[in-house]
Amino acid sequence: MKRKLALIVLLCFSALLLLTGCGSGSQKSGEVDDSWERIKEQGYFIVGLDDAFPPMGFREEGTNEIVGFDIDLAKEAAKRMGVDVKFQPVVWDTVIETLNIGDIDVIWNGCTITEERLKQINFTKPYLADHQIIVVQKGSSITSKKDLAGKTIGLQAGSSAREAVEKDTETFQSLGKIVEFSSNDEALLDLSTGRLDAVVVDEVVGRYYIAKKPDTYTVLTEHFGEEEFGVGVRKSDQAFLDELNKTLDAMKADGTASQISVKWFGEDIIKK
Repeated sequence: MKRKLALIVLLCFSALLLLTGCGSGSQKSGEVDDSWERIKEQGYFIVGLDDAFPPMGFREEGTNEIVGFDIDLAKEAAKRMGVDVKFQPVVWDTVIETLNIGDIDVIWNGCTITEERLKQINFTKPYLADHQIIVVQKGSSITSKKDLAGKTIGLQAGSSAREAVEKDTETFQSLGKIVEFSSNDEALLDLSTGRLDAVVVDEVVGRYYIAKKPDTYTVLTEHFGEEEFGVGVRKSDQAFLDELNKTLDAMKADGTASQISVKWFGEDIIKK
């Protein structure tokens, strides 16, 4: 009798485990992507950015307000989507982790689409093409990649600049030293004082600084390849990503994105 009772208890326990496992599995497979509904319900999405990345996103002198090309794009997109947008400065080196733990909703700050990043997050369709340019001091003897042999170059930590340099195996192996900085403006400041021989930086940023200090910097003709910018979104937030893509497509089609581009760059460089 005891043996039969023990068998019944064991069978019941096994059935309970089976039901629990099935329940858990069906719930997981039946999960609904409510990312866009969640954004609409909270009434805003949070943009993570490096706030020292002109002209994409930076602090306006005098007001300390965050302004820039990507800021204007994000504000226009949010308005069309019927929600507000908030801007959250982050440490760029850990921006993907900040996105994936939910502290921000998007990375919208001249974020280059790379294979490595695509393993961790999703991106909207590209909206801008860019290059990783080489900036040197005005009058520098460095005029090509070959002249970087044995030299010290600076770049922003966590940016795609390092990956772009490493892809050029010959140049990368010839370098003397790579120094990483928390922001591009810090790297360019060190270049202006002679602590660096060159800086590798996004063209949109480099051109902005050079326009402000034409007697300080020079851009080499050679660069480290073309890149594309996209808005980074969590892999789980496909519904939100779809809505962003639809909105950006509309902004490109009606010329609004081009108008914002002309405002910040003097020309239309939007990737259609």
